[in-house]
Amino acid sequence: MSQRSDYDTPKTQLQTREFQTREYDTNDTKLIMKAVLNVLQDDGFIVKNAVVDLGLLSASKEIDLQNSGSKDDFWSSFFEILSKPRTRKGHTAEPTYNKVKIVEVSINVTEIGKRSKVRANFQAKILDNKGNTVQVSDVDDAKFYQDFFAKVDKGVFIQKQGL
Repeated sequence: MSQRSDYDTPKTQLQTREFQTREYDTNDTKLIMKAVLNVLQDDGFIVKNAVVDLGLLSASKEIDLQNSGSKDDFWSSFFEILSKPRTRKGHTAEPTYNKVKIVEVSINVTEIGKRSKVRANFQAKILDNKGNTVQVSDVDDAKFYQDFFAKVDKGVFIQKQGL
């Protein structure tokens, strides 16, 4: 009998929301958004939308699956995938293979009294060499979010220090 790992166990919406969310001891949502923005940009994300009044931030990053050689890259370690060529039955045309992974994130920063709450939601999308979507999956790994928020924690500290 095989055992399911904790990673394979489906998470409830409440469990997912819990590790996607972090609270900060400041109600300066602009400072928090700036810290999150800096962390994402430092990690190679392109900010697509930022609405300070709503506390909304969205960004994306492309990872070339054919040339992702850095095993120490924070994002690549979470989004690594084997890219094996695929062909359709009966076709002798160019083989289809996984080409790029697009990591998208939406961040919501909410002021709650004298505190701020940040919720991040990451999603990974794999495209093949012809631009077709092969797979879309939510990132629901608690360790991934812990590592992300550790970077945000440092970013908030730096923003508060004015560095």
